[in-house]
Parts: sequence; C-alpha cells; structure tokens
Amino acid sequence: MGDARNTADKVKDSINETIVEPAKKAGEAMRQSGAKVAEGGSTVSMKLLDQAEQNAREAFAALRAAAGAKDLSEVLSVQGAYLREQSNRSMAQAKEIGELIVKIGQESVAPLTGK
Repeated sequence: MGDARNTADKVKDSINETIVEPAKKAGEAMRQSGAKVAEGGSTVSMKLLDQAEQNAREAFAALRAAAGAKDLSEVLSVQGAYLREQSNRSMAQAKEIGELIVKIGQESVAPLTGK
C-alpha cells in the first residue's frame, strides 16, 4: 500500500509541476498582459483627446486671426500658415500615437514572454 501511495504522490507532484503550476503562471501572465492593454488603451485615449483639444485651440486661433485680417491677402496668409502648422502638428501627433502604441504593445507582451 505504501508503494501505491508513493506512486500516487509522485504522479500528483509531477502533474502539479508540469501542468498546474505552468497553467497558473500562464494565467497570471495573461492577466498582467490584459491589465497593460487596458491601461494603454486609456493612455492612448487621453493622448488623442489632448491632441484634439490642441488642434481645436489652434483652429480657433487661426479663425480669430483671419477674422481680424485687413484684406484678402492677409486672410490667405493666415490660412496658409495654419494649414502648414496643422500638417506638421498632425504628423508629429501621428508619430507620437504610433510610438505610444508600440510601447504599449511591448509592455503588454512582456509578461507573456518573461521579459
């Protein structure tokens, strides 16, 4: 009877080591990864809102400048400057969001890869 109990204990220990513990570790890694994704999604959303707010402020500033223009050439100058600045701002904002998404992706995968 003692040999059967020893064998059963060894099988149980083996199952714990090869199946149960790795499954627990994988589950915890997935939970951590999911938390990073959720946190990252919130960060990206806030950054997009900040950018939209900045863009709206700049658009209103350009509208005010155009409204105060003395003639058509000044209006066109204000519009041209605004469009150039907005184009540059849009590129910088897109780059910033892209870099943020890459960072979030790396941080989200880290718990799954053990890095």
